[in-house]
Amino acid sequence: MATEGPEKKTEVVLLACGSFNPITNMHLRLFELAKDYLHETGKYKVIKGIISPVGDAYKKKGLISANHRVTMAKLATKDSDWVEVDDWESSQSEWLETLKVLRYHHQKLLSPDPTNSLQNALPLTKPGRKRKQEPKRHDPVKKKNPDIKSVPQIKLLCGSDMLESFGIPNLWKSEDIAEIVENHGLVCISRAGNSVQKFIYESDVLWRHKNNIHLVEEWITNDISSSKIRRALRRGQSIRYLVPDVVRAYIEKHNLYSPESEDRNAGVILAPLQKNKSDSKN
Repeated sequence: MATEGPEKKTEVVLLACGSFNPITNMHLRLFELAKDYLHETGKYKVIKGIISPVGDAYKKKGLISANHRVTMAKLATKDSDWVEVDDWESSQSEWLETLKVLRYHHQKLLSPDPTNSLQNALPLTKPGRKRKQEPKRHDPVKKKNPDIKSVPQIKLLCGSDMLESFGIPNLWKSEDIAEIVENHGLVCISRAGNSVQKFIYESDVLWRHKNNIHLVEEWITNDISSSKIRRALRRGQSIRYLVPDVVRAYIEKHNLYSPESEDRNAGVILAPLQKNKSDSKN
């Protein structure tokens, strides 16, 4: 009697959204940690990592031009054979919710034709709206390794701070959080001993979809952050070995971070807080 073969692996694309102001070695490590973790489960094969810097319309204090942030991210990943930078989100004139960016990249995986990638992020749960695109959704994917499931999943890669930001009033829409964790899933890198599990336990929507949230413990701790990099630069201190050398050289060449740049958007309400607060009033 024939025995069943091993369960087929699901292809995964990891998407990291954020300011990347500037990109650091920590950001790059998140991808490596997530890839190792998912491969070690035996269920997944990570085929790509995508860095999607936020657009200028996000209005975060100290956020420098998206052109510079995208260029630095591209310099940082130029030697990577699997992590790339996508500037679609950063080139939008308005701030986009993370869910819309996930939907965009999900659609792009299903129909690589860029004209189809944006039916700006149709909700995955309502595929019937755009009838003309329906055949594209079910086109057979090119033949692959028989041990690989055909449609790649796109998962949001984040640090524990992003996951915990789900609890900040008006920063995220509750229905967006639900769709992110239900239809895509999260890979969250956290420090050993971090309280992320407690945060998931205390959130009904995260608890309901906890099997779709992969918590990856970072045992070789790395406390580099973009804000600390900017602080060091303002004080004339070295950032060597904290960011890739090509990024450090680019920052120095363009004199990117200063007390003046850190005051950019000072006093301006963050785009999601502004948008979600006004939406809740309507």
